[in-house]
Amino acid sequence: MIPSDAELTENGLDTQTPRGRILLIACGALAREIVDLKAANGWTHLDLTCLPAKYHLYPEKITDAVRATIAKHRDNYDDFFVVYADCGTGGGLQAACEELGVKMVAGPHCYSFFEGNDAFAAKADDEFTSFYLTDFLVRQFDAFIIKPMGLDRHPELRDMYFGNYEKLIYQAQTDDPDLTEKARKCADRLGLKFERRLTGYGDLTAALKEL
Repeated sequence: MIPSDAELTENGLDTQTPRGRILLIACGALAREIVDLKAANGWTHLDLTCLPAKYHLYPEKITDAVRATIAKHRDNYDDFFVVYADCGTGGGLQAACEELGVKMVAGPHCYSFFEGNDAFAAKADDEFTSFYLTDFLVRQFDAFIIKPMGLDRHPELRDMYFGNYEKLIYQAQTDDPDLTEKARKCADRLGLKFERRLTGYGDLTAALKEL
């Protein structure tokens, strides 16, 4: 069973009794996508544990948490794979993975690898005034955007935070009309134009398939 989005945000997902050969150490925001890919492809050799998704708000915690997770499970698995991109660690996570002999997802952040790193990079110059949301972030919009930025208490801060943005791009992993409508409301709430892209799982599928 996958925990609720709120549980994935606050506490992540603990791995159960080791069954596979490789442990995926992922962001809680990716739990549903990874579970779906595992089930669809029969990847029983992959186990999953997730760090709290709220570490997106405190990226300085990610590298140490990944180190601690590998140390905790070192005797139980043949290998590990870190399902984070750089995600605001300033190269720290990649350096730690290289030191530990562990591979990770390529790219600067999940918006890039969901779009496809090459495709995202090609559009970067034209979209630097765009704000991105994924399925998880649409569902957790208040928890990750509104409340941490204080917009629930001080809506007048909207112009300070988003005055230079022009568009909200919803990278849809699933074709869900309800999520699309919610994403559209998120754009309206921030006063931004709305665009939806059905990206699916992007480079995440290929990265896990290589394992």
